[in-house]
Amino acid sequence: MGFPSAVAAGPSNAFAPELAHAAMTLEERLLEQAHQLGFDLAGIAAAQPSDQYVLYRAWLEAGYAGELAYLYKHAEARRDLSQLYAPAQAVVMVALNYNPGPEAPSGGLARYARTADYHLVLRERLKKLGGWLREQVPEAWGRVCVDTAPLLERDFARRAGLGWQAKNTMLIHPRLGSWFVLGALLVNLPLQPSAPFTKMHCGTCTRCLDACPTGAFVAPQVLDARRCISTWTIELRRPLHNHEATQLHGWLFGCDICQEVCPWNRKAPRAELLVPRQDLVGLDPAELLLLDEAAFRARFEGTALYPRPGRPVVLRNAALLLGQAGDPAALTVLRRAAAEDEALIAEAARWAIARIEAKTSPQESIAIPLLSGNQSAESSQEPSCNAEPTSTP
Repeated sequence: MGFPSAVAAGPSNAFAPELAHAAMTLEERLLEQAHQLGFDLAGIAAAQPSDQYVLYRAWLEAGYAGELAYLYKHAEARRDLSQLYAPAQAVVMVALNYNPGPEAPSGGLARYARTADYHLVLRERLKKLGGWLREQVPEAWGRVCVDTAPLLERDFARRAGLGWQAKNTMLIHPRLGSWFVLGALLVNLPLQPSAPFTKMHCGTCTRCLDACPTGAFVAPQVLDARRCISTWTIELRRPLHNHEATQLHGWLFGCDICQEVCPWNRKAPRAELLVPRQDLVGLDPAELLLLDEAAFRARFEGTALYPRPGRPVVLRNAALLLGQAGDPAALTVLRRAAAEDEALIAEAARWAIARIEAKTSPQESIAIPLLSGNQSAESSQEPSCNAEPTSTP
């Protein structure tokens, strides 16, 4: 596919900077343009087969992807970019900071989901970057990728110099920490690659591994998605098993725990573009259960919550959190939700009601229903960048 025309910049009045700009290579001007478009990091990697594909296959074969069927289905395409975009000769990797600041409350929504949908923000700017490149080189063509393509993004980002892959599988940059999302622009030009990150700088620290409340890290850089709160609350479109439903630890959508404890995130700068929306901070699970489909869409369209994973999954999670909290005040809204036509929400509400009643009436013998949890995940898209399970050496 081609690129739209880039937004033209006004003429410069400074002659010396124009001379300096003319002396820059295409790659330098491309990365400068990326920063002008608002990207916090940008680099270039050669469109060669992924360094980590063998390890990725081993991760899949170990069963750590669990029910995320699309990871198995598109595994071969992740080996070689030519299967994704045959003319690709280089990959321009970009990153956008979404750090709301150190005072941001933990729990509820993962931080990246408290902003406008980063998929839309990244895609718009990557298209403009591609348009700029085509203005410089008319034969330039390419493809924009933001999570929905079978691309081992973090491996290419490491090769493009954006950071190293940490023990919690996140990409870490010395200045930004891990609070950023990734996008890619595959191009048909043989661009000179940026200097890659070749070393991990986590040292002996294991805070991320130790902090995970569900034990999802079976080893450094190896995540078992079957145990991950982000997988449960975003990717799984079925009733959660009891051991999943009772271990959400206050998370409605995603989880940031392994990033919150990382020392590299202590001094990470605040985001300038992906800033929190106040209506997405401190969501009330009981209030969410009152939203019908139209109201849910009106409130969350343009965020990471809509259309994917959507109302059924988010309200399922809300009901489960209320059940875990055990407050009888939630029974009224839960009983309303239990009468829902949407089975995923209704079953979670019934489970929550039984837990609250058992807690408030311990003298009575109340049977808590088991959540069925026997369906397969139906996600057809890639998970969000910060929830992508992977493994590296």
